[in-house]
Amino acid sequence: MKYTNSELQSIAKQIRGKIIEMSHKSKTAHLGSSLSCVDILVAAYWSALSIDPKKPIDLERDRFILSKGHAASAIFATLAFKGFFSKELLDSYATAGSCLEEHPGPKCINGIEAATGSLGHGLSIGVGMALSGRIQRQSYRVFALLSDGECNEGSVWEAALFASAHSLENVVAIVDYNKWQATGRSCEVMALQPLKNKWASFGWSAYEIDGHDMNSLVDILTNIPDGSDKPVAVIAHTIKGKGISFMEDDNNWHYRIPTQEEVLMSKKELGLL
Repeated sequence: MKYTNSELQSIAKQIRGKIIEMSHKSKTAHLGSSLSCVDILVAAYWSALSIDPKKPIDLERDRFILSKGHAASAIFATLAFKGFFSKELLDSYATAGSCLEEHPGPKCINGIEAATGSLGHGLSIGVGMALSGRIQRQSYRVFALLSDGECNEGSVWEAALFASAHSLENVVAIVDYNKWQATGRSCEVMALQPLKNKWASFGWSAYEIDGHDMNSLVDILTNIPDGSDKPVAVIAHTIKGKGISFMEDDNNWHYRIPTQEEVLMSKKELGLL
């Protein structure tokens, strides 16, 4: 089924509203980081990925790895809204005994491909999956969503070199470039710029897009491989806390928990009340 731009935007607003609820209810952080990647997740799961929620371990499915595991609430909400499991289960997020942990655990729920939380590992896992697919002559693609701060990790660039050396055109690294990490501006902590050129210099086909422009996201993610015989890097410029005016580009929301009043204010901004 092909979704219109307005339909995808509506889904993204609903997911943002649920993520904010989850943060308030569970008293968990990383809300800003979760909100920044919602549009990427919606474009991927509703338009790009070849995956059936009813067959979550089909060998031919596309793989999606949330390398920035601290945005667990975003991937859990996305999977629930896509039908991998009941939305009611989201109410148990980050509570004692829940399968929905604050960082995705191994095989914790349908749709989670790998445990992520220690940054810098997701792309390496994805590259291994892509190589495995080639060896087994399977046509699936592997999508790995990274944070910009995660690009500080040397393991990311080791994986980038490996993917290029083996011409793994079935793997795409999407960088959620919201310009922040835990303690400050990502480009002030480490010299990330020019990020697109860095990926290109490692032998990747590199693109730079607005990470909240649904049309651009759908266009680029549905055209993997891109015909270059190279792995693909998408530098998606995003805004931390996207969608909520008093959270946008405010790094306090890396750790802050919304009050009930702020939950209601957010839902009104999203048009959900």
